[in-house]
This record gives sequence, structure tokens and C-alpha cells, in this order.
Amino acid sequence: MTPFLRILGIETSCDETAAAVVCRHEDGRGETLSDVVLSQLDEHSAYGGVVPEIAARAHVEALDGLVEEALVQAKVSLSEIDAVAATAGPGLIGGLIVGLMTGKAIARVTGKPLFAINHLEGHALTARLTDGLAFPYLMLLVSGGHTQLVLVRGVGEYERWGTTIDDALGEAFDKTAKLLGLPYPGGPAVERAAQEGDPDRFTLPRPLVGEARLDFSFSGLKTAVRQAATAIGPLSDKDVADICASFQKAISRTLQDRIGRGLARFRAQYADNRVQPALVVAGGVAANQEIRRTLQALCLEYGFRFVAPPMRLCTDNAAMIAWAGLERMAAELPSDPLDIQPRSRWPLDMSAQTVLGSGKRGAKA
Repeated sequence: MTPFLRILGIETSCDETAAAVVCRHEDGRGETLSDVVLSQLDEHSAYGGVVPEIAARAHVEALDGLVEEALVQAKVSLSEIDAVAATAGPGLIGGLIVGLMTGKAIARVTGKPLFAINHLEGHALTARLTDGLAFPYLMLLVSGGHTQLVLVRGVGEYERWGTTIDDALGEAFDKTAKLLGLPYPGGPAVERAAQEGDPDRFTLPRPLVGEARLDFSFSGLKTAVRQAATAIGPLSDKDVADICASFQKAISRTLQDRIGRGLARFRAQYADNRVQPALVVAGGVAANQEIRRTLQALCLEYGFRFVAPPMRLCTDNAAMIAWAGLERMAAELPSDPLDIQPRSRWPLDMSAQTVLGSGKRGAKA
């Protein structure tokens, strides 16, 4: 079947440079024709985190070549694409400028429409590309920059039910790893160490557990890890493993409470929905197997379908950006003007109260 829409996607919001070509068939089915990602892990690992200036420069050096490679792999030319989609926020402003300016240039030269995509919307809609998921559904986004529970009602229709009031979950993993002398990125390092540890050795807090609101908090847990490590230092390998296992257990128990309440709320709100409800998990932290097991068990308990796109689509990628553009075209939403500006903060739910983790500038709640 011949696709009726093809979009070139560009993603440069953090430390991955990515380009992809995705098509949408007449029946609404999505197909990824190419998906090219260049990681900057080696450039940033020595600093224990992403350095914005280094990231922006790396995007400049790599993006043109990646766009060309994506077109070659997809066996299409710029004249054969129907639109360009580029991440416009949220993220590191230097990287966003590189990607969005490239998208603008291509749109201007080819005369194709431009879609300036919210990176979070890319995550929110990926499950429709991979699994053909119907609206509505819940999405848990857990990454280095975001921890949010979002009701996805439709394209452009998002209701934030919960967000972190301080650190994102991925940030908590990275900072814990750094504190314990583990390598960057911290999430995989903590998970590996936890496999050899005793999760019951240290009693760590479960932030906000028991509260009716669905927000998250990880700053206090991170502080408790520092206090536990300081109290028994210098740390042996066994100490590090036990702290990691205890930290991971506290995270899992926190998510069990927070997400369980969200699933119950969804069930009550959509009691008449005859389609099995779904929980979508996205973001780099979704790779953590302990967290996945916790979420899968919750979904089984509440009768939800558990949907986790392939890991290459859970982390930063351009296929999800292209697909978000295709979804917007299919919904007949307008394209964006070429003078649109990138945004370092950009919440999916513009009506939600401003807190640190919402993606909107403002004071902490």
C-alpha cells in the first residue's frame, strides 16, 4: 500500500542528534522508513552529565549528515517528503535552535509545511505508531528531565495528572550514581549494582506515598541516600550495591502507590469505556527492569494493558517527532510559521499549575 504522507523528523533537544523518515498509510498505520540516532555519550561522560555547549556544537557538526543518511535509508528525496517536523522544545535551548533552524531551512527550500513539535508530545503519541493504541490512555514519562503522569485524550489534548515537584526520576538516578562513584549515565549503573545488593538493608523514604494527589518527589530520597552513604563511609562495593538496591526498591514502592492511584482514577473516569485501558511508559528510565516489573504487576492488578515501545523509541529519537507531525497532519491541525521560536520549557498541559517538573517556567509549587 502506498503511503499518503511522509515526514522528515529532526530531534536535537538534549544529547542525541537524530533524523528519521516516517510514513502514515491510508489505513492510519505508521511505518518507520529510517531512524538514525547519533549518541553524544562519549563527549559528556567525563563531565558526569550533559554539557549544553558541547551538545549544541555536536548537533551542528552531525545533523546535516544524519538528515542525508535518513533520506538515503528511506529511499526518498527531500522533494518526496510531505512535511518537516522538528523538536521545538522543551530541552536545551542551544540544541533546539540547531534542530529547529535546520527544519525551517528545509521547509523553506522545499516549500513543505513545518511542524514545530513538543518533545513530550512525541513521547505521548509513540504508542500509536508502535501499537496502534486508541485514545484515551495514560502515559507515564520517566526520563532525566521529566517525570509526569499524563492523560492522553487525543492529538493535542493532554491533561497532566501528576508531575515531579523537584527532581525528575532519571536525574535522581544520575545524582545517586555520581554520589556513589558510579559511571554516567547513572540509571543503568545503579540498576547493575542493585542486582548484587540487599534491598532491605537501608530503610529509605517513599516520597508522597499515601497522598491523594498524583505528584512525585525524589529530592528527599536522594538526600536520604547521601546520608546513608556518609554514615557508613568509606563505602565498599557491597555497601554501594546495597544502597542501590534499597534506592531502587524505594523508587518501585513509590511508583506502585503513585501510579496505582492514577490507574484507579482512570478506571473511575472512564467506567463506561469498553476498550481495555492502557498505561504507556516512555523515557529512558523505562528501561529499568525493576520499574517495569512493578508497572506490569500494577497493570495486571487493575486490568490495564501495559505498553512500552521499543527502547530505541523510549529514549530521544526523531521517529517519534516525525510521527507527531503526521498525527497533527491527519488531525488537520495547522502547520507552524517559519518564525516560530524554540522553547526551553513547554508543558503538554498549558492549563496545569506551574511546578518545577511541569515544563513551564515559574516557581516551585
